[in-house]
Amino acid sequence: MAEVVRLDNAEAVAQETARRWVMLANQAVAERGMFTIALSGGSTPRTVYSMMAADPWRGQAPWQDTYVFFGDERRVHHSDPESNYRMARETLLDHVPIPPNQVFPMPGEGLLKTAMLDYKKELRKVFKPGFKEFPRFDFVLLGMGEDAHIASIFPGTRAVSEGSEMVLAYLVPQMNVERMTLTLPVINNALQIVVQVVGQHKADALAKVLEGDYRPSTYPAQALEPVDGQLIWLVDQAAASKLTR
Repeated sequence: MAEVVRLDNAEAVAQETARRWVMLANQAVAERGMFTIALSGGSTPRTVYSMMAADPWRGQAPWQDTYVFFGDERRVHHSDPESNYRMARETLLDHVPIPPNQVFPMPGEGLLKTAMLDYKKELRKVFKPGFKEFPRFDFVLLGMGEDAHIASIFPGTRAVSEGSEMVLAYLVPQMNVERMTLTLPVINNALQIVVQVVGQHKADALAKVLEGDYRPSTYPAQALEPVDGQLIWLVDQAAASKLTR
């Protein structure tokens, strides 16, 4: 069952995300000796990354035991301004003591199939899932687009129905761009999924996802259905303005 937490503004959404991040990270390290997270791209996560890179949150997180993956990536060089990895590096990763060999950016260049297989190998190396099993992240951070896409799982694409792969690299037809993304089986296998949604421009999509007819091929965020973890929607008042309950 999803939990919807309404907060005053984007700053409050970022603060609550940071609080959950630190709490879950310390709990994971205490129980298993490591904390695994999949970071999101887009505009919304910038604020929480900057918060986590500064005190007080910076001093409360177990960075040495943190393993960082990415939920999706644009098919650009890591130095490109459009790169999700570059954004996360500039706002967070350059400012916290995570060992470099514990950060796993998605390949931004090269053949799609090769890049997909390479990232799958990285996931297997860290998570060591069994045959036909999926990695189990402690924390997956997502945003949601105005078209209700999550990660790089876009409406009407094969990414919505992909059920066997861990990672998918594909051409998004409506945008004519190549993207790489973690798949829904991986995302839904996480212990906790947090979706940040802020701004009036997301209000229509949020209402359709949470209160509309179930059509995940049209509204991919509806396909967020954790296997046995938690799904938390952190939304500001503007994004929640068209919710009726």
